[in-house]
Amino acid sequence: MGEAAVAAATWLLLNEGYAATTMEAVARRAGLAKKSLYRFAANREDLVALVVRSWTDEFKPVLATEVRSQADVLPALAEILRVIAARVLSADAVGLFRLLTTDFPSKADLLEVYERNGIERGRRMLGDWLKRQHKNGLLQVNEPEAVCDLMLSMVVAEPLRQMALGVTPSVPGWDPAPRIKAALRLMNGVAFSVTTGA
Repeated sequence: MGEAAVAAATWLLLNEGYAATTMEAVARRAGLAKKSLYRFAANREDLVALVVRSWTDEFKPVLATEVRSQADVLPALAEILRVIAARVLSADAVGLFRLLTTDFPSKADLLEVYERNGIERGRRMLGDWLKRQHKNGLLQVNEPEAVCDLMLSMVVAEPLRQMALGVTPSVPGWDPAPRIKAALRLMNGVAFSVTTGA
């Protein structure tokens, strides 16, 4: 029942806009009684939060995977970034991002829900994973929040911009693997470093 509500809210957001994503419209599209829908969400903002949280919930299994050795850190991180990119660079996510770049009534409300349940939550989840690997002695990371921001920017921000402009197809039409590999090489000091000595 919750999945039907999320699917209906997503469709309405992307095809009809935020104003049309009412409790009544979502219930009708999902084939639910309005009373049933209120068990999942109290209002439109809660519906949007459900949509965006359902996306970041997809990160949980890969972030829960235990890394047992230093040799496993980069492959595990590459897989985490692949899962994140597959979700946040999907057609639905790019569509919501496009919607957020337009002007419409209540944009500030939608943007706040998107930031809190999507960007901030995803960043926090990845940051917690980095901290856990550091605590386990598998990763040296002095500024996990900054590293997390930079890593997500490298892997997601530019492709998202290109996708929103229609220059690049969304995932799975675009493969994030080469960009993830390049980002990890850079973050690990392989692709870029200052030379020592004269």
